[in-house]
Amino acid sequence: MTAWSLLLPLVILVAGVPLTLAFRKKRKLQSALALGLMLAALGFTLGLLRTILKTGQPVTVQMGLWQAPFGITLTADPLSVFMVLMSQTVLSAGLLYSLGSTEKVVHYPTYFPLFLALAAGLTGAFLTGDLFNLFVFAEIIVISGAVLTAIADDTYGVEAAFKYFYISTLAATFFLLGIGSLYVAHGTLNLADLASRIASDPSAPLTTAGMAFLTATFLIKSAAFPFHFWQPDFHAAAPTPVSAMLSSLVVKVGVYAFFRLTTLLFPETQLLKTLLVIIGVAGVLYGGFGAAGTHNVKRMLAYSTLAQIGFILVGIGWGTPLSLAAALVFTFNHALIKAAMLMLAGAVASRAAVKSASFEAVVGVGKYHPWAGVLFLLGGMALAGIPPLNGFTGKLMIFWSGVEAGQYIPLLIIGVASIVTLTYVIRSFVRIWFEPNPRVKEKAGDRLLAPALLVLLSLLLGIWAEPLVSLAQVTAAWLGDPALYIAAILR
Repeated sequence: MTAWSLLLPLVILVAGVPLTLAFRKKRKLQSALALGLMLAALGFTLGLLRTILKTGQPVTVQMGLWQAPFGITLTADPLSVFMVLMSQTVLSAGLLYSLGSTEKVVHYPTYFPLFLALAAGLTGAFLTGDLFNLFVFAEIIVISGAVLTAIADDTYGVEAAFKYFYISTLAATFFLLGIGSLYVAHGTLNLADLASRIASDPSAPLTTAGMAFLTATFLIKSAAFPFHFWQPDFHAAAPTPVSAMLSSLVVKVGVYAFFRLTTLLFPETQLLKTLLVIIGVAGVLYGGFGAAGTHNVKRMLAYSTLAQIGFILVGIGWGTPLSLAAALVFTFNHALIKAAMLMLAGAVASRAAVKSASFEAVVGVGKYHPWAGVLFLLGGMALAGIPPLNGFTGKLMIFWSGVEAGQYIPLLIIGVASIVTLTYVIRSFVRIWFEPNPRVKEKAGDRLLAPALLVLLSLLLGIWAEPLVSLAQVTAAWLGDPALYIAAILR
């Protein structure tokens, strides 16, 4: 595989936007084409992963043939490919769900082009090698996600889209201030070159300000406590397949950035790592109790994401090889299962008398759909970290890394708080599938194939966790030596 093949997972998706738009009057062909392009991009990403694991070196392309750090750098290192593989796997399931969705929005001529734009933004954000282009791709994600939410069937879609857009504008302002501060301080935005210059002169003026602005930016992007306030409304109002992508993948842009900040740009800054642990612990508590007290299945899962992001931030903050690997495993597993759970929530809502994910509407709906209940219960077990589902592997690694690092107080707090997950999952399961409701009638709704495949993959990765754990360990080892990344880009 040549270095230029790195472009294919991104170029296919970018080209897919106008290509699918050209077939806007042929919905079946447009949707099949979108799914085919997504699967093709995933195939090339798997090829990139194979190349990296075989050679032990990242694949890098300098756009315009400019020598780094000049021009635009695209890099597929272990972390980038890990995140792209996770994203494109879930995005493929999202498109598959869209094909069987009963929502009106999936029939809009711009739905699939916007979905591919969202996929391209995520892929580009993980593959880019400089801060400014990370900003550009993040804005593509914001615009496509906001529009997809605004055109949702839900009457609150426009309001939720405006909230997301305005909060994202605040994040974009912080992002540009951070970029400007670091450029003034060090004269570069290439991640490898910037890491090298910060290491040689960490006390340069505006370096700390740049780090602070970027931290605020990515706390908002990851919907971490206390910057989570936009997330429940946004995810509850978005179309089901879009909501599944937003809650499982879009928040991971912030997570990805924190991996880069703590291991590449500011690896010696203990204050940043301590802050992530504190915010992560608070997020686990707040997200868990917020999920337990909400009135809507999708909102419950949105608050659950806040708690799950908290676990990931704690692992990143501890910063040991084991905790970084644990955070990576947790990130991948959460993407799979949260997307599946939101799809199942949407499928249940589509079968209610009044299409809504509120508990009032979906109580007893599961009576006629037992297989959906089996999938929901398995997904809930994965969220709670019950074996043999994949969530158990991630939580076990997080807890073991906390013991290894001697972080007993935060470990105790998140351990107790994680019990809440099982509480609200069981409560929602009982209400939907076992609580009687005489108004419920059998009704067709969204297809269950996509969430079934994600739950099956989650079960497989729980029973046979070695491939994912090994990949996470390789990635964590790579992150532990930033000199390798710097040398690979600036050679």
